[in-house]
Amino acid sequence: MKTITVRQAALSDLEALAPLFDGYRQFYGRASDLDAATEFLSARFNHGESVLFIAHEDNKAIGFTQLYPSFSSVSLARIFVLNDLFVDEHARRKGAASKLMAAAVEYADSLGAIRVSLSTAATNEAAQRLYQSAGWKRDEQFFVYHFAIPSPGK
Repeated sequence: MKTITVRQAALSDLEALAPLFDGYRQFYGRASDLDAATEFLSARFNHGESVLFIAHEDNKAIGFTQLYPSFSSVSLARIFVLNDLFVDEHARRKGAASKLMAAAVEYADSLGAIRVSLSTAATNEAAQRLYQSAGWKRDEQFFVYHFAIPSPGK
């Protein structure tokens, strides 16, 4: 039986993370762009703007999650946004996603955060089942709104 391990990623993991991140973006309907994925992750590492965890099955990178730090003004406390969670299609249903989520929560807890939040597509029922089985609660109090800032020239 192959072993799945999860650890905090470092800049030296960029080459293994970038194809997974590109796959994640493709899952959500974006065109593949490995160079842009690499640049994006590199900038997050170089500016200390996110924390990534990487999952391996034996020595092969199979998944990742990315946390973004934030704060709750009402609670006067640190929170994290689990913005990205992805496991390669061939490695799913082996527990990697659960281990990645647990590592993210453990990390947030170690820094005194009061909450980790995430969102997923309303149609992503498999992910919703995973989150609920891990004890995550769906928000019934708040609606989420977005304002898209137009890009110059569009």
